[in-house]
Amino acid sequence: MTASLHALLLIFLLGAPVAFAAAPVHEFNLANGLKVLVREDRRAPVVVSQIWYKVGSSYEPSGLTGISHLLEHLMFKGTPEVPGGEFSRLIAANGGDENAFTSRDYTAYFQTLEKERLELSFRLEADRMRHLSLKPEDVVKEAQVVAEERRLRTEDQPEALTQEQFLASAYLTSAYRQPIIGWMHDIQAIKPDDLRRWYQQWYAPNNATLVVVGDVDPAKVRELAEKYFGPLQPSELAPPKTAAEIPQQGERRIVVKTPAEVPYVTLGYKTPTFKTAAQEWEPYALDVLGGILDGGTSARLSRNLIRGSQVAAGAGAGYSPIARLDELFVLAGNPAPGRASAELEQALRAEVARLREDLVSADELARVVAQVVAAEVYQQDSMFYQAMRLGTLETVGLSWNKLDDYVQRIQAVTPEQIRDVARNYLIDDRLTVATLEPLPLDGRRPKPPAAMDHAIR
Repeated sequence: MTASLHALLLIFLLGAPVAFAAAPVHEFNLANGLKVLVREDRRAPVVVSQIWYKVGSSYEPSGLTGISHLLEHLMFKGTPEVPGGEFSRLIAANGGDENAFTSRDYTAYFQTLEKERLELSFRLEADRMRHLSLKPEDVVKEAQVVAEERRLRTEDQPEALTQEQFLASAYLTSAYRQPIIGWMHDIQAIKPDDLRRWYQQWYAPNNATLVVVGDVDPAKVRELAEKYFGPLQPSELAPPKTAAEIPQQGERRIVVKTPAEVPYVTLGYKTPTFKTAAQEWEPYALDVLGGILDGGTSARLSRNLIRGSQVAAGAGAGYSPIARLDELFVLAGNPAPGRASAELEQALRAEVARLREDLVSADELARVVAQVVAAEVYQQDSMFYQAMRLGTLETVGLSWNKLDDYVQRIQAVTPEQIRDVARNYLIDDRLTVATLEPLPLDGRRPKPPAAMDHAIR
């Protein structure tokens, strides 16, 4: 983008509130409880189809951690109608791509296909929604695959291992303390009967949302959904009792010692989400606050800690307001060579203290809001992103149209609101700090995370 175009975009974004001209969403429910959301996007002869199940690691009881992710792997191992490997082969043979991902609050499966191939997606997904084979030999094999995935992605990755220990310390009773991939001893102990019960309980039309975005006719989508998903039987659902996180009564600290090349520091403050906030504006203010700290090279962490004091080799901040339970506002980074982890921690805490004490300037707020809005505008170009947003919102218990006014809400955030959420939530009594203290590598180097067929988010 040229400088002049960028300037024009900023003027546009900072002017009158932006109203997206996104196509309407057609919503309907089948008699068995399946919710279907359809959005037309006719810019290309393509369709994105996603099926979202309301189950993830935060649904798992102690002793069965990782079962949702393991079941995700097994969903590709076949049914009596479609043998193992045939699902992926058929999608590829029809010029499409497919995959799946597991999160704390959901498990989702998706395909991107030429628009005339949507029926294939529905036929395959409906079949494995209720007819998965779950052969014992497949369970044993995939449990070994997931155990190896855990070794490569977590146990052999010092920062990932630190983050896992950090979450287990930050949360005492919330199910968000559990790793999505599961603890190793649970992965190795899960039995075929455990998976069969988990599958039968949660993989049902009345616990799922089907999202379709692309060059489609909503009436035709409904007809296909009735044909393939309509005959499936619902389950008797008993949603898990959500364990509220007990109030934190002081700062928590942990140290993780493992072979590593560089130190690492992460700080997390308990913060509300769209589902849990006392005031509706708070998550939007926290979102903007995140952009102030980590919204590109002009943001405070980059400007003050990396280029300014040079206390950090790298630093960032993150917050997501879309979740079933309270989240963490996280800051993390690596100290620069010759600088100590304690120095970086103090520098990160100083940046947070500034936000509690001083109002953000109008110019800085305008820049950050423009960046957030621009990112939102650009993401709407993606059919996959549109479907992801609809599915995520619906599956965590928010209405799919919750963020229709997102841009206007972001533009309405004030400096006083930013200071208020910093004072209310980014305080020491809500803080957990984890520090990675590197042990000698003894000639070993951490391997890069392996690419896996399915994703953990």
